[in-house]
Amino acid sequence: MSIPDFSLTGKVAVITGGGGVLGGSIAQSLAMAGVKVVVLGRNPENILVRAEEINMLGGDAMAVIGDVVDMEELICARSEILNRYGTIDILINCAGGNIAGASINPDQTIFDMNTEEWDNVLELNQNGTVYPCMVFGEVIARNGKGSILNISSMTTYSAITRVPGYSVAKAGMNIFTQWLATELAQKFGQGLRVNAIAPGFFIGEQNRSLLINPDGSYTERSKKIMDKTPMGRFGDINELNGLVQFLCSDAASFITGAIIPVDGGFSAFSGV
Repeated sequence: MSIPDFSLTGKVAVITGGGGVLGGSIAQSLAMAGVKVVVLGRNPENILVRAEEINMLGGDAMAVIGDVVDMEELICARSEILNRYGTIDILINCAGGNIAGASINPDQTIFDMNTEEWDNVLELNQNGTVYPCMVFGEVIARNGKGSILNISSMTTYSAITRVPGYSVAKAGMNIFTQWLATELAQKFGQGLRVNAIAPGFFIGEQNRSLLINPDGSYTERSKKIMDKTPMGRFGDINELNGLVQFLCSDAASFITGAIIPVDGGFSAFSGV
């Protein structure tokens, strides 16, 4: 019996949104596993800080500026990465998130939604995944081996109030994940894999005011989430890292087109 190969040492990973909380956590985790990490994002300060943190810990990281919805910037970023590392083995699309203007406040209905912001949230989460897959994924495909990992959401499993634009954007990203998994395996070989993880509820700066009251207590929205989460708690962002490393490794060589929840049981529980 062969032993599963979880090693990622020497691989090169591009992490979009690498200056953020989620992308930064994944970047640091992969770097500590021996991966050469490219921290890509729009904000020079954020990505430089993240790359410097990783390098100070003994990792190998570079910061590269790139807007995930700008093909020209991504192509320039690709050239910069290849000039330093020579290849790309892993792409993790962490860039994305909700946009406040595309949400529905409690005193609003769908008919009050800002359609311009609707377009923006779809562009960020859908095109912001598709474009990096086209630019960086082309290098991976030419190699005939590698892993692409997208970030889905609990909002794609069932309707969650207030976030229609984000929900639709992530649902579109899900089918693109499955479509690209099929495309790459059939046309570039079985060594190409595309998957997604669907985080449950984690408290970050983007959603803190929705989930936590100023006094530190749970909001009514948080209480509803806890009622439907069998584990009865929010996740820790670091609890995503083990699955990320597994899906990027050869130990997951027969897993592609999968969308895997990391949610404390939220998606499994009916609420009854």
